Amino acid sequence: QVQLVESGGGLVQPGGSLRLSCEVSGISSAYYVIGWIRQAPGKGREGVACISSADDLTYYADSVKGRFTIYRDSVKNTVYIEMNHLKSEDTAIYYCAASDGAVAAPRFDDAMDDWGKGTLVTVSS
Repeated sequence: QVQLVESGGGLVQPGGSLRLSCEVSGISSAYYVIGWIRQAPGKGREGVACISSADDLTYYADSVKGRFTIYRDSVKNTVYIEMNHLKSEDTAIYYCAASDGAVAAPRFDDAMDDWGKGTLVTVSS
């Protein structure tokens, strides 16, 4: 049974930084993709970034490119997303999700099989 547990959310001022963590367990497939997806109040889901286990290939949404970095620590079974130069429009619940097959950007979230419960990020002064 795949489990994903997010942590690291909170309140940050515009221009600030935050790092979210996603602890992953129970994945039996050698190949998988872990993604971060967010949902802002009153808006639809947005796939923010994802990373593959095979070659650490990454994808970023245009809205976060150059500001967010996704990476993983295979020893700790944890995927991180480092978020810099945060803006008020980055305010959302951030979910970590996993797929044991290929995904297609930009709607990679549609292919995710397992989801965490999410962590809230609020960017406000």
